[in-house]
Amino acid sequence: MLRKSPLVKKDPWLKPYQEALQKRQERAVLRELQLTDGKSDLSEIANGHLYYGLHKTETGWVFREKAPNATAIYLYGDFSKWKILPEFALKPIGNGDWEIELPDFVLKNEMLYKLWMVWPFGADERIPAYTQRVVQDDSTKVFCAQVWETEPYDWKSPQPQKPSHPLIYEAHIGMSSQEAKISSYHEFQETVLPRIKALGYNTIQLMAIQEHPYYGSFGYQVSNFFAPSFRFGTPEELMALIDTAHGMGISVILDIIHSHAVKNEKEGIGCFDGSDHLYTHHGEKGHHKVWDSRCFDYGKPETVHFLLSNLKYWLEKFHFDGFRFDGVTSMCYFDHGLGVDFLEYAQYFNENVDEDAITYLTLANKLAREIRPDVMTIAEDVSGMPGMAFPVEQGGIGFDYRMSMGIADYWVKTLKTKSDDDWNVGEIYFKMTDKRPEEQTISYAECHDQALVGDKTMIFRMIDRKMYDSMSVLTPDMTVDRGVALHKLIRLVTLTLCSGGYLNFMGNEFGHPEWIDFPREGNGWSCHHARRQWNLADDNMLKYSGLNRFDRDMVHCVTRYGLLDTLPKVLCENDGDKVLAFERNGCIVVFNFHPTKSFSDYTIYCKPGDYQIVLSSDDPEYCGFGNVDTTMTYHTSPYQGKSRLLLYLPSRTALVLATAN
Repeated sequence: MLRKSPLVKKDPWLKPYQEALQKRQERAVLRELQLTDGKSDLSEIANGHLYYGLHKTETGWVFREKAPNATAIYLYGDFSKWKILPEFALKPIGNGDWEIELPDFVLKNEMLYKLWMVWPFGADERIPAYTQRVVQDDSTKVFCAQVWETEPYDWKSPQPQKPSHPLIYEAHIGMSSQEAKISSYHEFQETVLPRIKALGYNTIQLMAIQEHPYYGSFGYQVSNFFAPSFRFGTPEELMALIDTAHGMGISVILDIIHSHAVKNEKEGIGCFDGSDHLYTHHGEKGHHKVWDSRCFDYGKPETVHFLLSNLKYWLEKFHFDGFRFDGVTSMCYFDHGLGVDFLEYAQYFNENVDEDAITYLTLANKLAREIRPDVMTIAEDVSGMPGMAFPVEQGGIGFDYRMSMGIADYWVKTLKTKSDDDWNVGEIYFKMTDKRPEEQTISYAECHDQALVGDKTMIFRMIDRKMYDSMSVLTPDMTVDRGVALHKLIRLVTLTLCSGGYLNFMGNEFGHPEWIDFPREGNGWSCHHARRQWNLADDNMLKYSGLNRFDRDMVHCVTRYGLLDTLPKVLCENDGDKVLAFERNGCIVVFNFHPTKSFSDYTIYCKPGDYQIVLSSDDPEYCGFGNVDTTMTYHTSPYQGKSRLLLYLPSRTALVLATAN
């Protein structure tokens, strides 16, 4: 008889699939035993980055590569005048591995090199799969591996304690400059980190760090999994950025891509040794038709070892505090979840599910915690896979959080299809809090996805062309006033109703205008739309500055009063008035979403006591109208056996009240 798992106890609808869940758990245990041979922890075998690739030894250099389909491999580059010479041929050493040892004088720091890979029916250049440094020639645009040997980085700050509720600032290094250029790790450290600290976010999620040949892919077409992108600077400059963030008490997580690989063969791992199945699936199964990329075969030990080593590398060498795993839905289903509505539990336990991928994700979470017990892991999964954000030891896949992707979709749909009169506060509350019973989620109103070219940011969707000429604090405009008010309300209700944490994309806090369009042939390779106009947030004569101050005070308010430390309790849900109020950790949060109606002496039943307004979206500092008196103390009064507050609620206004000192 099967023993009911903690996961089934959390969600009784899983009872018919208890045996399938148990088999998943057993698969992970068996795969770990196969990988470790039962003799060590996962962290002891996830060392591919220490064995393969180029490494300095006491007597010179050693280079190793895994390429079981190869018949010959040559190292060539600056040191051989880019000629393929027999003295630089690698020797097969068994298990599909190849090796060459070189004297110290052959290779010098910053030399460029590649592999010449020969297989039964062809040969071509390759960049080593485990290389930790790749650069691109400015004139030829050709990518090469680079010898990079420096003194170990001197870490100055301890890694901060894992935040109980991550407030995440999603950031892209390259587009973080105000200038129309590709920015750097150092510039981000000097100019953007202080902004993030001032805003109150406790976690940074860095995008596009793993090397990618096409800048416009936003970093999601990875070629070199162990190489931090050269475009932004050196590995040591990335370390210094992370070290500085840690000194500010800010955790840094990596947006890691283990869901697919770029199909490029010369730069990446596609058909690396002449075969198409060293790390990826063979044939059509290995090709993602929508992303035009290669799909990993998570059932191969070589793939699992490669990816687990990649996690260990980023955690140990760069002191990242965790990962946001991209494309988890694509990993878990053979159809990649494309165009699928997940409406019934059977969809999580059928032949479409890639059980090898689920096993890998389970081991990935276990490995990460072996290396750092308080690591933070987040899954980008829209399917709602049971157990995704549930501990491994209790039968789950092991993530701390799942990205609540449906919330951003809800806000886009609401703004596109509903008039303000049709907004329903009961629906808003449900959408903000709808999640699986066993999991914690990361909520967000919008991320980088909503800002890409072809779509619109939330503020641009509401204000559109008037963002160019009507954002002055001296220029009254009803369209702008509506957009500014709703921008604040949408963010506050998303944050204050989140179950685990919250995310904001760089610049969206102040309503960054327009879209993101990376340099490409179609725009003349311009960075004009791949930058952040920080000057807008800093100009007190523009309403962007008010949105920036509101975001800052909103985040600090939630942190100061521990709003997320308890579950929300609904106090008022009036769809006719469009008023929503709830209590959280002793604070009262009230929203009036009505587009035209303001209410005097609106009744909110709550705990007895004295309250003060600690945040009002209508404050003039946030480009509101100042119709709410934030200086007075609000006293509850008895009414029909309850205690109530009487509040003035202007239209499109939100208030946070805390007990008076």
